[in-house]
Amino acid sequence: MTPGVLILTGQTASGKSALALELAERFGAEIVGADSRQIYRGMPVGTAAPGDSDRARVRHHLVGFLDPRERYSAARFVADALAAIDDVHARGKRAIVAGGTGFYVRALAGDVTLSPAYDADVRERLAREARVHPPEVLAEWLRALVPARAAAITANDPYRILRALEIALVERTTTTTPRDEDAGSRENLRSRGIAYRKLFLDVSPDLLEHRIVARVDAMLLGGFVDEAERVGADAVAADAVGYREALAYLAGFSTRAELRAHLIRKTRRYAKRQATWFRTEPGLVRIPAADALAQAVAQAGALPGWA
Repeated sequence: MTPGVLILTGQTASGKSALALELAERFGAEIVGADSRQIYRGMPVGTAAPGDSDRARVRHHLVGFLDPRERYSAARFVADALAAIDDVHARGKRAIVAGGTGFYVRALAGDVTLSPAYDADVRERLAREARVHPPEVLAEWLRALVPARAAAITANDPYRILRALEIALVERTTTTTPRDEDAGSRENLRSRGIAYRKLFLDVSPDLLEHRIVARVDAMLLGGFVDEAERVGADAVAADAVGYREALAYLAGFSTRAELRAHLIRKTRRYAKRQATWFRTEPGLVRIPAADALAQAVAQAGALPGWA
């Protein structure tokens, strides 16, 4: 019998990484990351990626393995996550998927269909538009075409905005040809017949605000500004929350205090978008932070191979 997969998600700074570590140690599990920025190398401070001590405690997958200049898609994530889960199961371990990128979680579970839409001419046109217009303009265009999809994408994520625009424009025609990486395998946990439980770590607004401020202060003390400078403005991963603001600070456009305020505000807004996304997540079980470990253990115990 294939063991089930425990999926743990939540807002940024909610404490899901720490909870995932506790659960992994309790159940002899390994952690598969589901964070669209923790996948990149050299960005542990700004993305709050698991550190060396955490990775020494529990083996992690899909963390810090990709060059910050390389693009990544939900389809590739699903394929990589399934491969990691297969590897974990082959070694007699259980798998915990942990991260806050809602689209990754939904795609892995099989609760969303990844579009095969592809058109080289449309893609080239959009690339030209991106060189001329800022992401905000492209985001507004997307909102005009598909408001629901636009609401799930942050305005400073040009890669996903462009991909969503491509899908929206191509699907208006009748000649869709599945050729890009999203057109590959449509496998997911559901199609594989692998049981799963999706848990959301529910944290009160006051506690979340406290943790966001503490995280930002820890980032600034931990060398975030230097990290942003190393990553550079041209990297795909520089669209992660806070990196543009850090580079603006280095260029003299803000003070240290203003940078701190910008980072807190950006992180707060990101957490709000995550909350909005997960409000409509299919099959999500919310567990309160005050009793998170006990409830997560109970939920995990209901999965095949976890009792």
